[in-house]
Amino acid sequence: MSGIKAVLFDFIGTLVNVKGYSLDISKVKLYNAIVDAGFKVSQKEFLEAYTQAHEKYRAVRYQELVEVTNAVWIAEALNNLGFKTGPEDWRIKTAVNIFFEDYVSSFRLRKCAKQVLGMLSEAYKLGLVSNFTYAPVIYAGVRKVGINDFFDVVLVSDAVGWRKPHARIFNEALRKLGVEAKETIFVGDSPDEDIKGAKQLGMKTIFVASQFFPLKKLLESGQRSDAVARNLCEVKRKIQELTQISV
Repeated sequence: MSGIKAVLFDFIGTLVNVKGYSLDISKVKLYNAIVDAGFKVSQKEFLEAYTQAHEKYRAVRYQELVEVTNAVWIAEALNNLGFKTGPEDWRIKTAVNIFFEDYVSSFRLRKCAKQVLGMLSEAYKLGLVSNFTYAPVIYAGVRKVGINDFFDVVLVSDAVGWRKPHARIFNEALRKLGVEAKETIFVGDSPDEDIKGAKQLGMKTIFVASQFFPLKKLLESGQRSDAVARNLCEVKRKIQELTQISV
């Protein structure tokens, strides 16, 4: 009999593709929103200050695995340009929402996603664990593609405070689901954030190739997942194989 009680999924890349998105266009929309809110600054000055602040906090996020939300570095960029504001300023929060509108619209559910989630939800508790700087994007994205009802818990690094592969965000998911790591399978496309992070806690792992992480990336990373799926459609069979050999 299988000892598996829960399956956790990553979101972007694993369950959804990003199609037709332009970061540069979103940055211009962010700038326009900032100006509309009353911050009079040139586009060149703002985007340079924004990039500088973004890189500063990117280092914190990836090296210390502490999540920092967009409003923090946007506010810092504006303060460095002589304005007085903070991440709680409603004008900045409005601008962040505008910045992410196109990104949420770019999400496309991967083939077999609903079938796999539907099948698994009948037998296991399901959770979503996503690294993202602004949690409302993931909440809106999960609703947009129509899979929110499948999950017992949805955790985003922005809301938790820690990013995968840090143990804390995985442990929070396990706690909320009421399961142990050894009773859980994690399905994700990032060798370091998903596979390494879940394995170090003792979960079974399935790497699923994506537009961001083809199989080559897994091989280059040196991480070893318990199973490899070339696409989401193969995940169902891979989970069946893992649960048959689990004790």
